[in-house]
Amino acid sequence: MTRTSATAALLVPCLIVADASAGATSPRDNTRRVTPPIVGADDGSTNVPVVQGSVNPVQVYPFADGAIYSVATAPERVTDIALQPGETLVAVASGDTARWVIGDTTSGSAAERRTHVLVKPFSVGLSTNLVITTDRRTYHLNLTSRAKSAMAALSWTYPQDALIALKRATAAAEAVAPVATGIEVEQLHFNYAVSGDRPTWRPFRAFDDGRQTFIEFPATLAVGEAPPLFLVDGKGEAQLVNYRVKGRFYVVDRLFDVAELRLGAKRQQIVRIRRVAEGAPDRRES
Repeated sequence: MTRTSATAALLVPCLIVADASAGATSPRDNTRRVTPPIVGADDGSTNVPVVQGSVNPVQVYPFADGAIYSVATAPERVTDIALQPGETLVAVASGDTARWVIGDTTSGSAAERRTHVLVKPFSVGLSTNLVITTDRRTYHLNLTSRAKSAMAALSWTYPQDALIALKRATAAAEAVAPVATGIEVEQLHFNYAVSGDRPTWRPFRAFDDGRQTFIEFPATLAVGEAPPLFLVDGKGEAQLVNYRVKGRFYVVDRLFDVAELRLGAKRQQIVRIRRVAEGAPDRRES
């Protein structure tokens, strides 16, 4: 693996000269024509994802793990390969370091610090591959050199990261959201007895507001297997009941007299929740 340090040489200001035909206009059509950037592969071995967008010769791809990205370069032109802000560069390797100048630099600071890998070919008609490894992912690129139509810059969007961030934000919002709204303290009834086994997930208490029943568990419920809830009828037969999990609460959209939480196969743990008369002595847990 070879990494050529040529940042100083690559940072010399350079001007990308556009093809004169790119800005040509016609008397019949005053719409400015812009030469589109090269985004396709040079051969069938390159797996190029759908282009996210481009601004003249600046290309933006959605990142996909395992994809190979095609990068068009030109002599006397520097192509900037920009990584994700906050991403730390580990190594850069190329198949041809004799006829390509490859270096890196950074922009920004703190969380917005961004690494840029800079590439420039010595002549037209060259091709090689480039592998960039970071603390987050690996980039695979195919480099080709042409007389013109070079990419000025290449960067990525990261749909998977955006999805993970959205899920985290949703989970955080749900964690601080109230279990229920529109409930008055005077409407709450705590006349429920909890008995049976004592697993780590055994609920602290149960209560209702006249319409819904709430079962409060310890915080360890989120890190272990959650027990299903069964309603027990007068004949002792148990049936699964629909409920929602809100943080460390089970919310059942009905009232019940007897319910059981059951978990396990051979040695089943059973915790019974029973509604009792207000002020009855057997309201205490057992």
